[in-house]
Amino acid sequence: MIAVPPDLVGDRIDRFLTQQLPDMSRSRLQKLIESGLVCLNDRVCDDKKTLVKSGDRLTIEIPATKPLDLIAQSIPLDILYEDEHLLVINKPAGLVVHPAPGHEDGTLVNALLAHCQILEGQIVEGQNLEAQTSAFDELEEEPNLLLGSNGSGSSLSGINGVQRPGIVHRLDKDTSGAIVVAKTDQAHQHLQAQIQAKTARREYLGIVHGIPKINSGTIEAAIGRHRNDRKKMAVVADGRPAITHWQVQEVLRNFSLLKFDLETGRTHQIRVHAAHMGHAIANDPVYSLNAKAMAKQFAKYLTGQALHAWRLTFIHPISGEAIEAIAPLPEGFERLLKHLRN
Repeated sequence: MIAVPPDLVGDRIDRFLTQQLPDMSRSRLQKLIESGLVCLNDRVCDDKKTLVKSGDRLTIEIPATKPLDLIAQSIPLDILYEDEHLLVINKPAGLVVHPAPGHEDGTLVNALLAHCQILEGQIVEGQNLEAQTSAFDELEEEPNLLLGSNGSGSSLSGINGVQRPGIVHRLDKDTSGAIVVAKTDQAHQHLQAQIQAKTARREYLGIVHGIPKINSGTIEAAIGRHRNDRKKMAVVADGRPAITHWQVQEVLRNFSLLKFDLETGRTHQIRVHAAHMGHAIANDPVYSLNAKAMAKQFAKYLTGQALHAWRLTFIHPISGEAIEAIAPLPEGFERLLKHLRN
């Protein structure tokens, strides 16, 4: 039980608990509150904005642990940068970032577990990892779970959840390019804070249908679930704020090469915004209206949408050094550009 002292009266319950439980992140505590696992004066409190009063008594239930089976798999990784705190991967198109229904293995997370060492020992391919993790899977975040640790920093931050150790941000399956992975919780929190504060910069290159009438612009349109197709995202009035900056790099006959700069990071953001502006990403099977008609033309070059996470810029969470990671364009993307130029 945690009692509220007089000097902290009037603080929000999530902020108060963050001060009292420094080993747990604020977002983790917010999820516990929203899940009904925090009681205020013996009554469930599921509102993180509740203000605490002098003499209030709080109890918090931490879900029981259970073994988690994640399989380490020796999948080749193109590493752009690595140290004991983080690494930046050039993800190929076709590689799913983390396990999910229909993709239980063969993901970037499985590859990362094989790349890192577990409990100061080398992983054997196909080995089940009996990491102690929360049974409350939907919380998507675990406190201080390190899936492996040794003197060289071979570990993965567990702060982003049971199935997503180390993952700071995501890329769609068929989007290639730079993605940063945290090895420690400290690095993870710092990197996510940079993304939220918009100090980390994520730049993409994409081939779109048509030629924009102006050379650059900004799309500010909220994104949420599609009204009729829940597997798709769409521009909707009550969605989450989303901002994408774009600039024409090259005109390619009936296509254009655009550079996209994300200010926010919503699911499918660039793909949705590009389609919204009338210039869908080429070969996008979900958001391009003529993707099926042109599938044969692009099949020899790409497995999916012509979108590549080209450059990732951020401040190193420990050294304070500016890190710039550039992911070279995939060979198929380069061949497609050459074809369109000719």
